Amino acid sequence: MALSPRLDLRQTQSLVMTPQLQQAIKLLALSNLEIETFIGEALDANPLLDVGGGGGGEAGAGDDLPEDARRTSLEKSPVDQLLGEGRGAEDRPLDIDGAALDRDRDTGDGDLGSWGSEIRIGVAGEDGPDIGERGSGAISLAEHLEAQIGPIAPDPRSAAIARYIVGLLDEAGYLPVPVAEIAGDLGLEVDEVAAALAIVHALEPTGVGARDLAECIALQAREADRYDPCMARLIENLDLLARGDVARLKRLCQVDDEDFADMLAELRGYDPKPGLQFGGEPSAAVAPDVLITTKDDGTWQIALNQATLPRLVVNRSYYVELKSSCEDKAARGWLSEKLADANWLIKALDQRQRTILKVATELVKQQQGFFREGVSALRPLTLRTVAEAIGMHESTVSRVTSNKYLQCARGTFELKYFFTSGVAAAGGEGAASAEAVKAAIRQLIDAEDPKAILSDDALVDLLKQRGYDLARRTVAKYREAIGLGSSVQRRRQKAIAAVR
Repeated sequence: MALSPRLDLRQTQSLVMTPQLQQAIKLLALSNLEIETFIGEALDANPLLDVGGGGGGEAGAGDDLPEDARRTSLEKSPVDQLLGEGRGAEDRPLDIDGAALDRDRDTGDGDLGSWGSEIRIGVAGEDGPDIGERGSGAISLAEHLEAQIGPIAPDPRSAAIARYIVGLLDEAGYLPVPVAEIAGDLGLEVDEVAAALAIVHALEPTGVGARDLAECIALQAREADRYDPCMARLIENLDLLARGDVARLKRLCQVDDEDFADMLAELRGYDPKPGLQFGGEPSAAVAPDVLITTKDDGTWQIALNQATLPRLVVNRSYYVELKSSCEDKAARGWLSEKLADANWLIKALDQRQRTILKVATELVKQQQGFFREGVSALRPLTLRTVAEAIGMHESTVSRVTSNKYLQCARGTFELKYFFTSGVAAAGGEGAASAEAVKAAIRQLIDAEDPKAILSDDALVDLLKQRGYDLARRTVAKYREAIGLGSSVQRRRQKAIAAVR
């Protein structure tokens, strides 16, 4: 068969995303700080953009009204207010919950509007358990360790040596100085210094005072009661693990593939640098994107935090001035491009705000129990549930909830906090959110008797009485996720606290 060139016509369909559409999608996922940076760069690059209220830009309609009046005004969209142009169908305020919105209004259960408007959903109940605010002052590793030495040291001399050792630890919690050298510096016997080092090894976090990685991991394995001969041989040969010599390690440990996989999983759960848990900078304050307050009639009001972003306008007077001085086609084209870019950016930011409020509104509707009663009433919720309710794609909801925060009477929470997995109920009916289960575990442990510390098996039974059907390993996973130690660790911590 001879080969010869020929022309074929083929019809195909493809989705082409314009640079502006790509940028609009990117804006959804940006945090407040990133948006501020983006806007700053846009102001530098486009002479027609200005911060609202200055530079001859047109002030928005209603700027002379009180804040409450501006918040409930729905006559014009923010784009209309900034540009003074007509609004097409694509610029209309977004409906929230479609037909359900009308039903809510008919029944008096809700009044949802476009962004910046007052939103009323449900009725707030009594204050539930308070959720601690994020961020607190951090203490240093040395301060944390020294506070534990007194109650467990057998005598003041041993306590003084232990404190000296603590002062030598590096930021990761390791002891970089040999015991013999410490003994020489202090004029003591090596055995006495070794005994003081054993006191340091007994402190929290487990693993501090180790001379190397193997000792650090071994201390944690002993604390977890997992330091059997097989695990000991694995820890002694971490260099083989780093080289990936799995076959040799299995022979040394005398285990099969399944047991070796379990040992590796256990090993990954240990902290190779326990000292880094302390001495960090305090968490930075979070600027919420959405504000939820309770009105006098007990309903919730949802609004965007207008203080988080500068208000952009098109500098019309400067545009007219530049246009009158444009004499060639290239200059006029450049000016038209800058005007289009400015208009697009304002609309894109407006759409971003509307989308954030739309998603936040649905979250409040879905998680009304949380705002009334607290975390114990948090429902299992997925991105798909919210996306289907508001008519958006899951990826859009995911972008909107990334790095966005909601502030309410219970604290400040990332929007993703309200998406939680579910666990089976003890009776087989319904499900509870993972966050609600974690809150129940914390409540049980906080209330436990220091002389009768609850094991994970005991927690399983108590949770089942509360309607949560969980396996022991699930309880252990949730307990560790909220930073609560094992029964052995808690028993020691509460014993120290009782001595104080």
